[in-house]
Amino acid sequence: MPEFLLRPAAPADCGEIDRLVHELAVYEKLAHQKVGTAADLERALFGPRPAAEAILAERGGRAVGFALFFTTFSTFLAKPGLYLEDVFVEPAHRGHGIGKAMLRHLAQLCVERGCGRFEWRVLDWNEPSIRFYESLGGRVLPEWELVRMTEPEFTAFANGWPARR
Repeated sequence: MPEFLLRPAAPADCGEIDRLVHELAVYEKLAHQKVGTAADLERALFGPRPAAEAILAERGGRAVGFALFFTTFSTFLAKPGLYLEDVFVEPAHRGHGIGKAMLRHLAQLCVERGCGRFEWRVLDWNEPSIRFYESLGGRVLPEWELVRMTEPEFTAFANGWPARR
């Protein structure tokens, strides 16, 4: 198989990104939570106010991996950061340096953009990924727990729930 190519995603790629997101959701045993569509991705990535960016990895003329990321900000560092929401390489294409190349590309973006942090999360059961990230110099920080509100919760909270005493 030929080498791979990394490139920024374009609006026409949203169908392929959606396909890869579905594969990621199945791998993470979270397919029941995947409700976004290619049209949703196109609006989020390429609409009037883009919320994120994506890169694609192509091999043999087809998309075999992606990374989706966005800018964050550290008040302690007073610098922007880059948060990697998802990175995925199809199982048949792992072991060829694609994941490492995508992470290196994003690290280079961090340097170019003057970031103070490059962060992402990994599921605690995903030992192969944890070992991979640590082999690249990443550190899993167990002292930081995720806090999340989904749309129903933050909508209720925004509208006054729980009732003030």
